[in-house]
Amino acid sequence: MHNKATYETALLGMLFALAMALSFLESTLTPVLGLMPAIKIGLSNIVVMYALLMLGRRPAFLLVLLKAGFAFLVRGATAGFLSLCGGGLSFFTFCVLLALPFPVTGYIFSVCGALAHNTGQLLGAAVLLSDRMALGYAPILLVCATVVGSATWAVSHALFPALQKVLPGRGRGESKIKF
Repeated sequence: MHNKATYETALLGMLFALAMALSFLESTLTPVLGLMPAIKIGLSNIVVMYALLMLGRRPAFLLVLLKAGFAFLVRGATAGFLSLCGGGLSFFTFCVLLALPFPVTGYIFSVCGALAHNTGQLLGAAVLLSDRMALGYAPILLVCATVVGSATWAVSHALFPALQKVLPGRGRGESKIKF
């Protein structure tokens, strides 16, 4: 029992480090790709999807909280709050999709997660800043979420089967989502 807890703690730490490295990478790619500062590729969210599907809800939710805390420490209170709003709504959406009585494709899973993430951030921005500003950004961010969700699906589709062989988890959600 102790070894399992140690293994999961170490794996969660590595996944958090990977999520932070991917977050840094996507923040450097945003200007290179000519994207607006609010638009991110969503690479670090792949780590949350992996954690949820292979390790379960608790580790995935801890990653959402750790990512928001890291954003708070590095980029400030607004970024931390928006990260929590987006990550929280995305996590909730993933859990709802996993609870459906039928399997969902990895594409739908990824795109719904990206849409929920951007919707959560828009709701957070409406609370903190201005509902008009959030409404103005909404069409752009929701279209971008569809594109980004497609990209995260493509990466997940390529990586998850290989990762499953290297890092075996409980695989609670893997049978519900068809990557």
